[in-house]
Amino acid sequence: MSSALLVLLLLSADPRGGVGASGCWTSCQRHVQDPALRATLCQNCITQGRPEGWLVALGNVRPVPREPLRSALTDAQWRVRWAALRLTAKTRGASEPRVLAEWILTAQGEAELPACLTAVRISAEAGLPPATFLQKAGERGAAAAERIRARREALQDALTLELYAEDATVREEALSHLAVFLGLPPAQVVLQAMEGRPESADAAVASALKAAAERGPSSVGRMLLDAAVPANQARVNRLVALYSQEIQVLQGELASSDPVKRRSAVSALRPYGPLAQRELEQALNDPDRLVRQSAARGMARAEGFSLLEAAGRRLRTAASLGAQLPWLEAVAREKSCQPALLAVASSPQQSPALRGEALALLSECDMAPRQRLDGVAPFLRDSEALVRAGALRALGTGGAGGGELTGILTAGMEDPAPEVVAAAIDVAALRRQARWGDAIAKRLLEGPPLVRQAAASALEHLGRPHHVKALAECLRQDTVAAIRVSAAQALGVLGGPFAVSALSEAVQKDGDTHVQHVSREALRRLGFQR
Repeated sequence: MSSALLVLLLLSADPRGGVGASGCWTSCQRHVQDPALRATLCQNCITQGRPEGWLVALGNVRPVPREPLRSALTDAQWRVRWAALRLTAKTRGASEPRVLAEWILTAQGEAELPACLTAVRISAEAGLPPATFLQKAGERGAAAAERIRARREALQDALTLELYAEDATVREEALSHLAVFLGLPPAQVVLQAMEGRPESADAAVASALKAAAERGPSSVGRMLLDAAVPANQARVNRLVALYSQEIQVLQGELASSDPVKRRSAVSALRPYGPLAQRELEQALNDPDRLVRQSAARGMARAEGFSLLEAAGRRLRTAASLGAQLPWLEAVAREKSCQPALLAVASSPQQSPALRGEALALLSECDMAPRQRLDGVAPFLRDSEALVRAGALRALGTGGAGGGELTGILTAGMEDPAPEVVAAAIDVAALRRQARWGDAIAKRLLEGPPLVRQAAASALEHLGRPHHVKALAECLRQDTVAAIRVSAAQALGVLGGPFAVSALSEAVQKDGDTHVQHVSREALRRLGFQR
């Protein structure tokens, strides 16, 4: 074997883990004796990247040689054995269960256990017990299933041993197959395997159980709670201690100033379920929205509910808006978000603030624009200002256009409630409705802070050179620092001598350090270094 080929084989990985291309090469070299055929088949290991890859290529040879197939049934890799059986069934025109049953019934001595073990794994991959999988083989299938039942203890021992393999993929596959074969939940399988084994080996099965939780809707915490009985409580405690150590490591990442690290930490906490409930509850208050959404999903998983079920339970309580909002935000990312959010918005038992937030989050639902408009239209005339404002914000990403949008924005701008006016201004900015620039600029110097803030922010997107004077006056005179910050940001976009003058003055004279900083950055963007 050339050194270049050896490197390729080592780098080619089986997508399921394990030996991949190198294992395929070893298997091919062992079972294919004809030099010419071996040279043709074994090279497929590089492109296939699976232990049974050479058998896929063997299926294209006519006629299919029988000797490599017979030899492959003795391979240590069960996927190689299964591939050989499938190819045998194809060449004979027989069903796979029938060929499998015949192999089990004719296997003698040491060959019987690998044959039965292959059947256990194949049926588990299909989510079936061996007897059910072999039913299509008729009487021979029933006889083969009976032979498997007779070797049940030996088969369980062989798979249990793989729960402690060095390769994580081998452990995870063994747990999956054992759970189906024994008809037990994965946690129960792990707890049985731990009996009589030292604590030093617990990390192997703990990782396999967590991997099973990551693939499914449950969590290791929920699995252990369901499996815990007095007889195995000590073993449950051993696993909980291991998972607690892992959670403790993630606590440091939750405290990071980097939101990306916090998102990663919360995502990693979700498979722990109830064991990480305290950390997930804290993450519901995180300033980053994606962290909050992930935490809500983790909490739902910990409680054994779907996200919609868990959110529904939370939203029926008298909790504060801050406590309920993360659940609404998470619901907005679901496929069925529209009916769920509209149900909250329509409920008279909910507060106007929560109803308005539910409507505003419709802007994030994946739905047709017309469907969104039809859904929120009745709420544009609601008696509660916060509900009307939420309905307007729902249109920020589409739903109405042309004359319809103009009419909706006009009504919003003329609404007596500042919350609705601010929402109309925000939507005009999001939808880049430049025609509203002059009307919005007039709001800079009049009205409540909520409206002035929305106006200053909107002019960053809708402003024109003749709006600079109003923004400069706002930056000099407004009593609210946050509004002056927005005015400075807008001036940094529009530029011009009046903008530079107002920003320079803010850098020197404004009493708020944040206003000074934003003004200085705006000047820098305009090409002035201070």
